[in-house]
Amino acid sequence: LLAVGSERYTPYMEVKRPQELLTTANAILGFNQMSLAKYLFIIAKEGSSTPRAKEEEAFFRYLLERFDPTRDLHFQTKTTIDTLDYSGSDLNGGSKLVIAAVGDKKRTLGSEIRNLQLPEGFRNPRVVFPGVLALQGVTYSDGRDIDELLESLLSQKDLLRGFPVITLVDDSEFTARTLNNFLWVTFTRSNPSHDVRGVGEFIENKHWGCAGPVIFDSRKKPHHAPELVKDSKVEKAIERLAVSGASLHNLF
Repeated sequence: LLAVGSERYTPYMEVKRPQELLTTANAILGFNQMSLAKYLFIIAKEGSSTPRAKEEEAFFRYLLERFDPTRDLHFQTKTTIDTLDYSGSDLNGGSKLVIAAVGDKKRTLGSEIRNLQLPEGFRNPRVVFPGVLALQGVTYSDGRDIDELLESLLSQKDLLRGFPVITLVDDSEFTARTLNNFLWVTFTRSNPSHDVRGVGEFIENKHWGCAGPVIFDSRKKPHHAPELVKDSKVEKAIERLAVSGASLHNLF
């Protein structure tokens, strides 16, 4: 879920940080069907250049230029999620993540992959759009393999300065092919509390943050529902009913 709010609590402060945005985010997550949102990205309207929520790629670029991964990720754990979301640990059970951004640009987003040295099993990095990398990993087992990846990327954090988000997937080429592919794969195949990691991650007074890129482990998990794929035999059987003179002809 993408949202644009207002930030008016302390306009006199030189350093801007999300405040009213978090109040708004809590209201959104308590409002009717919007309470089903698992990921909520929210920015503050700060003039005519602020993108609308419907401008998806521009919205993400704006947020990624401004959010602080040490401060601006807010989790709700062991809560309810949509019944049809199979990324959680049990029926209706999962977590939520609010990522808020406000203020001036903190970084210039990267659009070229530099010479990353990746651990065995991680390969084929692709730029989805400026600021976001898709990285292909081995088939998911228990998620522990990501620890080695984090350690490797920590020593190369300067190469990743323009990429605050990495999505770890089964097929990076498919994920990076279109914006819709990225959105679908990244946010339907991950449970925030279990599958969001970060380079240089830490916990301070129960707040989770990271110094480097946020990593979404969006590989298929054993408990995920199978993909809904069209069956060519079924399609062929139905198509014969739609030809001229058959029972479904002209009904659709």
